Amino acid sequence: MSRIDRVFADSGHKALITYFTVGYPNTDATLEMVRLAAGAGSDLIELGIPFSDPLADGSTIQKASHLSLKNGTTPASCLELARRLREEVDVPLVFMTYFNPVHSYGQEAFCRDCAQAGLDGLIVPDLPPEEGVELEGLSHSEGLDLVYLLAPTSTDDRIDMVAARSRGFIYLVSLTGVTGSRATLPAELESFVMRVRQRARQPLCVGFGISTPAQAKRVAEVADGVIVGSRLMQLLDQENPARGVREFLQSLRRALSNHNENRAGN
Repeated sequence: MSRIDRVFADSGHKALITYFTVGYPNTDATLEMVRLAAGAGSDLIELGIPFSDPLADGSTIQKASHLSLKNGTTPASCLELARRLREEVDVPLVFMTYFNPVHSYGQEAFCRDCAQAGLDGLIVPDLPPEEGVELEGLSHSEGLDLVYLLAPTSTDDRIDMVAARSRGFIYLVSLTGVTGSRATLPAELESFVMRVRQRARQPLCVGFGISTPAQAKRVAEVADGVIVGSRLMQLLDQENPARGVREFLQSLRRALSNHNENRAGN
């Protein structure tokens, strides 16, 4: 059983998945935040490889990517950071990246080096399953899970395709648009998750727009995991980011744990 599979082995446990752009505001901060997140209840951590044209990301992560690139962050330095983290944390580590850096690095070499660094999977938002066959095969041969995304606009045919090919879990985009903290989640979120649930066997994790414990608890009512990124990146700009990140993650973990307890008591 892979590290990602172990996260979802207990059907009653709701996974907390966190995202950090590697190199923002600097490499040392990324190392500190990932260690902190692993100790504060994060079940899986996404490491974002910065890219100059992050089309799926809102202003917060665009800014983080831009400054990280100015700091000199590269896919190679992201791999080295992941290698260091693997020696210190046990939670699954997944690269979130766009296809261009993977293609430029070389798909076979990238998958090989990810596996050697101790990565557990890849999320490539701009890689549709119709074009992902080569990367699927290469990642699978290295023991990496390639996670595909679905949006509320996804057709039944697209859901079936992703359900047949996504490994580890399926990333459900809560809304049409880009990443970023939002005051409310869409009213149709539950129906979207249930529509995918009827056609897929993988765990379903929801991201984009989740920024409060109440939102996380709502997602946990229907999904298997909650993905939080932009709000964490905003907290890195505060005067005491470690304290803010720790308190925020602990509040999310309590919300998800309270959901589990409430369900058990019914």
